[in-house]
Amino acid sequence: FSMQNHKNGKTSHKDATSKKDKPQTKTKMEHIFGFKKEDLTSWRSLVSLLNRPTDPASLGIFRCLFGLLMAIDITQERGLSHLDYKYLDGAPVCRFPLFNFLQPLPMDWMYLVYVVMFLGALGIMFGCFYRLSCLMFISTYWYIFFLDKTTWNNHSYLYGIIGFQLILMDGNRYWSIDGLWKPSIRNAHVPLWNYTVLRAQIFIVYFIAGVKKLDADWVEGYSMSYLAHHWLFDPFKVILPVDLVSLLVVHGCGLVLDLTAGYLLFFDVTRPYAFFFVSYFHCMNSQLFSIGMFPYTMLATSPLFCYPDWPRRFFARFPAFLRGALPFTTCDLQPSTSCVYPEIENTSTERQETPPVAKTPKLRLRHKLGAIFTVLYIIEQFFLPYSHFITQGYNNWTNGLYGYSWDMMVHSRSHQHVKITYKDGKTGEIGFLNPGVFTQSRRWKDHGDMLKQYATCLSQLLPRYNISEPEIYFDIWVSINERFQQRIFDPRVDIVKADWSPFQPNPWLMPLLVDLSPWRTKFQEIEGSLDNQTEIVFIADFPGLHLENFVSEDLGNTSVQVLQGKVNIEIVEEKKNFTLEPGEQIKVPAGAYHKVYTVSDEPSCYMYIYVNTTEAALQENFTKLFELQERIRNGTETEPLPPELQPLIAADDGEGAEVNATDPIVRLFLKRQRRMKEVKKRREAGVLERLERFTIKKYYSVRRGFLMTAIALRNLAVGLPPLEQLTREVAFANMKEPQAEANQDERLKDEVGHTEL
Repeated sequence: FSMQNHKNGKTSHKDATSKKDKPQTKTKMEHIFGFKKEDLTSWRSLVSLLNRPTDPASLGIFRCLFGLLMAIDITQERGLSHLDYKYLDGAPVCRFPLFNFLQPLPMDWMYLVYVVMFLGALGIMFGCFYRLSCLMFISTYWYIFFLDKTTWNNHSYLYGIIGFQLILMDGNRYWSIDGLWKPSIRNAHVPLWNYTVLRAQIFIVYFIAGVKKLDADWVEGYSMSYLAHHWLFDPFKVILPVDLVSLLVVHGCGLVLDLTAGYLLFFDVTRPYAFFFVSYFHCMNSQLFSIGMFPYTMLATSPLFCYPDWPRRFFARFPAFLRGALPFTTCDLQPSTSCVYPEIENTSTERQETPPVAKTPKLRLRHKLGAIFTVLYIIEQFFLPYSHFITQGYNNWTNGLYGYSWDMMVHSRSHQHVKITYKDGKTGEIGFLNPGVFTQSRRWKDHGDMLKQYATCLSQLLPRYNISEPEIYFDIWVSINERFQQRIFDPRVDIVKADWSPFQPNPWLMPLLVDLSPWRTKFQEIEGSLDNQTEIVFIADFPGLHLENFVSEDLGNTSVQVLQGKVNIEIVEEKKNFTLEPGEQIKVPAGAYHKVYTVSDEPSCYMYIYVNTTEAALQENFTKLFELQERIRNGTETEPLPPELQPLIAADDGEGAEVNATDPIVRLFLKRQRRMKEVKKRREAGVLERLERFTIKKYYSVRRGFLMTAIALRNLAVGLPPLEQLTREVAFANMKEPQAEANQDERLKDEVGHTEL
């Protein structure tokens, strides 16, 4: 339940007196867990334990930090800075709400929703109109959260449930504006269950995330193998090869930390070590992933496991002249009706004094409700991650609704092929749509419920383009955790008419070919035997289906080799068919279509082997230009350069050489060099320069969000201004720093393949 500080302050004068008369001794269980086994022997004792008076200091500091982080999050991950791009008034956009009846308000009103959410976060931070602020925050937060499933993730779900918890807690008893207005709640006790719920929640986040990582893919090092190439793991590569860094450091240490972090944070002896490791872990995550405030929110939760009075001891070390602006350091706490205090009966007489006798405390309804909520909430949080047997319609190789599962980073996916085919229901005309048309998200490719929503939306929009009663078919190929690329949905099913229910299995979802998972070891051997210019794609397909593929003219020497099963390859233009058994291969022509039919009774496995001849030739030219440039710099090049190579001499002067280059290969070479130079400059930048760059970027992002919000609120208050004025105002809000404007169309990419991070 909790660790209870021995310096919590005075609960009552009588209690303090009795302690002086007879020192209290604690059992070993009390020292370790903070409660006695007798506290769990009956419902009444459990209610008393959960409502035990506790110092509000740690809860107050967490409330303040959480409100601050949520206020920052609203401008970042919640999307205030680009709200007008997301909610386009009147535009034909397909959206993915949790409930289909949920729709966004007009754009100016959406800005008002965000203002309410932002004010709620600030109110939580300052403890001002605390419960009203919590209600403002969570009502608008959950509306935004339910409005778009494509942004669902575990940490966004965590923010919402912590906001819900805070509205039921007495988080404004310490360092709050409410405490200035209402002295009766200032520095008053809070019931222990306030801490119990928060600590249990964070324990569940860590522990269930660890349990989910006991999956074979994680234990064997397939889930997040690409992370080992990140520069953060370079120190480990000094003593370990990359594959062991992935297996032992990324996957092994991640599993151990998640399984043990909650336990290590709970106990006094292990807490300092837990602080170090979880802080290091979250700081790394802030650099590895674009997950907003999540690492910092988790860092803010760690002190909740300390003794509740830690802020008093911490701020007491500050100079006296700062105390006025800092939280309370006094230990004189006020009693609270939210807590249960032990009642003492004094049985002394004139002739003989006996020790005070503890009476059974009086339990009120609010105390019982707090205990009931605590018990039911913890049970519910342990149940939800394993409740996917209820929401079977959401089963898409990751079980159920992803957002409450805590299966963080357990799966990595790559998409090789996405094709959307429409058929006119009246004329029979067949055509193709660009993947992602009419939507701003890409997550629909992996989730059956979103695919159904997308198909329904497309069927409503396509009649505007003279396509009557459209049928929509999806052919999507996905590799999960480095397996074969395979179909995730049945390409023969019209998704518009297909049935879908959140409580029934999805009949048009193709099963994951887990029996082929052992092939991944063979993949590594095959890839290791290839040269740097040869690339390979592993494909698995179901009996009775076929893959239609087009080989680009850039890809020379492309061949198909069968690994398992039996396939028939049709060269469309040549009207030829070839049947291949395991171990056989055939070369397919470039610049033409071919089809691969699975004709065996079991799934077929085959691989494409190809060389990007255009890229290989370009790299060869780049190598020659680089060698020539080095000879020019060293003064060893004696031959006069032709005009098209003259820009190589002036390459060190800046972009002018790139602009003046007439040869397209020379222009690409100089452009690539400039990018590499800028990447190197950014990597080698000092801490102050990085901080300045980060600050400027965030400033302009936040600036845009607040300016656009001001425009929207003005529009709601007095109406739309003339179009020219509105255009000038939006242009002013869109203003960026000069460097960002110059590089707006050329985003720097990491040359060693870290761009996916």
